[in-house]
Amino acid sequence: MQPNPPSLLGESPAFHAVLAHVSRVAPLERPLLVIGERGTGKELIAARLHYLSRRWDRPFVKVNCAALTESLLDSELFGHEAGAFTGAIRRQIGRVEQADGGTLFLDEIATASAAVQEKLLRAVEYGEIERVGGRTQIVDVRVIGATNADLPALAETGRFRADLLDRLAFDVVTLPPLRARREDIPVLAEHFALGMVRELERALFPGFAPRVLEQLLDHGWPGNVRELRNAVERSVAASDPEGLVEEILLDPFASAWRPAAPAVSAPSPVSEEAPPVAAGDFQEQVRRFESGLLETALERNRFNQRQTAEALGLGYHQLRGLLKKHGLIGKPE
Repeated sequence: MQPNPPSLLGESPAFHAVLAHVSRVAPLERPLLVIGERGTGKELIAARLHYLSRRWDRPFVKVNCAALTESLLDSELFGHEAGAFTGAIRRQIGRVEQADGGTLFLDEIATASAAVQEKLLRAVEYGEIERVGGRTQIVDVRVIGATNADLPALAETGRFRADLLDRLAFDVVTLPPLRARREDIPVLAEHFALGMVRELERALFPGFAPRVLEQLLDHGWPGNVRELRNAVERSVAASDPEGLVEEILLDPFASAWRPAAPAVSAPSPVSEEAPPVAAGDFQEQVRRFESGLLETALERNRFNQRQTAEALGLGYHQLRGLLKKHGLIGKPE
């Protein structure tokens, strides 16, 4: 019996477009790339691609390329024979060989060295691998790579093999950041909250206070779904079991001691050395200065609009009006 693919929650058009894309390309016997910011669920999408493919009953093998040095990654992927190098006391079967007949998921593939990329190219192009100290072998592996890096830009500068990129990019599944699928935030938040309530063995989840839901929707979520999950679970654990969640604890370091940051004075809109303002330029310079102050304040407060308003001494709705005026609503970090 075929196992169910990993559960993925969402109601937004952007999210459903990704699921439709995955369903379309999953049955194809071709390598793929999954692109997305940290915390967007690239591994879950890769698993879904595997379990919706004809390889669903074969191995799904995962490797984080960023977690290993070049030599360790080489050995981990392709294996080695006993005695191939100092310390190799027995044969090791590499992950590519373990995935024979199935799918190999390479997370953070952009961090792989040039030498490893060359071996991956042969595995993808010809199905050939060599254990360190061994002979060439033939494997049948579908490779899915994932990264948050701009691979075409890396290929242009020679930091990623263009020929490997050509082979991997038969199709590219791009995951939207959480800020582009805000309709899904309440759905995901409730799902994570219910999971935490069950873990804490509480009788029920009373829900989120209205202002907390507004706070969840206003936050920029640079860490995407992973950050949302951590924040919700942390907040539920700290909340009154009998009452609504009244506060979202976005920053676990908020109450911890940290060295004081050096004071940064606000930039002057016109320095003493600045050229004279031309006729008609005054309003434009004021607009740029105001927009710059807003952008800086948003970044310092991790795009939390309520915290930004407090830092600037503005009311929340006053800040929202200024953000709309300067086209900064929903601006990515």
